[in-house]
Amino acid sequence: MYYGSLKSGNGAQYKWLNLVDLARKILPPECDVAKVLYFTSLISEDSHSNAKGRQKAYIDALKSLDKVEVHYGNFLPGTIRRPLASLPVANQEIAIEPPVTLPEENHRISGNRRLVIPVRTYNKRNRRRRVRRKHIAPVPNAVFVEVHTIEEKGSDVNLAAHLLNDAWYRRFDSAAVISNDTDLVTPIRMVREERSKPVYIICPRQEVAKELKDAATDVFFISLEHLREAQFPEVVANNISKPECW
Repeated sequence: MYYGSLKSGNGAQYKWLNLVDLARKILPPECDVAKVLYFTSLISEDSHSNAKGRQKAYIDALKSLDKVEVHYGNFLPGTIRRPLASLPVANQEIAIEPPVTLPEENHRISGNRRLVIPVRTYNKRNRRRRVRRKHIAPVPNAVFVEVHTIEEKGSDVNLAAHLLNDAWYRRFDSAAVISNDTDLVTPIRMVREERSKPVYIICPRQEVAKELKDAATDVFFISLEHLREAQFPEVVANNISKPECW
């Protein structure tokens, strides 16, 4: 939901989103929204942007709605080792000891493994250009690097578990899943085929994954109009205020 509709672009101004109203506006009028289950993870403190405070305000706003349940996963920081695909752009300082700056030319990495990598200068045009790359296995003598990573754990599993459990206990007549994650194909198909309950996909992106489309009863898409018309008021119950900037 966040990365597909709200993080950037025109949808970024509509993060103060009432999910119950959103579901009512997207689903057919005969659907009565009985419950909204929201799956997320609490982010760590970010002193520069107050992201944690904004997230808390939004979750508190959601919790003010009787029909919303919030379920938490978690973020796991760590490191992963991966083959190097590119180096930092030329003329930019690399934060190592001692700091170095690469000129614009081809560079050879020395050590047990070697790989020649072209390094080009950075400009706004390069930054904004999206390049579709085919999956290519790393070359045999690829240079490997260890990088920091933060992974969200539990949200997709929690969603799948609740979808299956609530279907088996007949807690809904039909379900709508806001996602474009193909990991949910199997639980969606099980609910449809083994419990004979419709499952709709509400896709937060412009194009739905084919596997999800095939598994779901029907597919709906989130538009900017839906987001605009499903906003919380500036102040909701218990004086929860919309963050000034997001």
